[in-house]
Amino acid sequence: MTFRTIFLAATASLALAFPAVAHGTLHHPEDVHAHDAYARTNGGIGKTGAIFLMIHNNTELDDRLIDVRSDIAQKVEIHTHKDDGNGVMQMIHLTEGLPLPAGEAHMLERGGDHIMLMGLTRDLVDGDTFPLTLVFENAGETTIEVTVDNARTPD
Repeated sequence: MTFRTIFLAATASLALAFPAVAHGTLHHPEDVHAHDAYARTNGGIGKTGAIFLMIHNNTELDDRLIDVRSDIAQKVEIHTHKDDGNGVMQMIHLTEGLPLPAGEAHMLERGGDHIMLMGLTRDLVDGDTFPLTLVFENAGETTIEVTVDNARTPD
């Protein structure tokens, strides 16, 4: 093999890989990290609940939490609270997802951004765990375990 052949092959490889890097699709699971996930519920089958957790975007690229999935509920959605101007907080489904700026952490917490569970498919009691899949625009999917902790208070 000549130097020119090796050079052309290396250049072609880099050119093919560059678009994936430029669009942020080459991530390691630790690049966007979720932890400290817990759920609160208000009853059994058919009822609702909410999930709270911390998400760290340890990359140099902005990302977005675009979907959440679990078989624990009929609907699982990303929500936030907004003051309606009259002192009443309204819960709003974030259909565009949740922005996660590069290098920053975002806390999903009571009274703010959270994950809503609607139509629980089984009764949940303190100490139960269930999987939750987080889908990020750039980092892809990751599945975490959520623990039910109705007694937990905000830190």
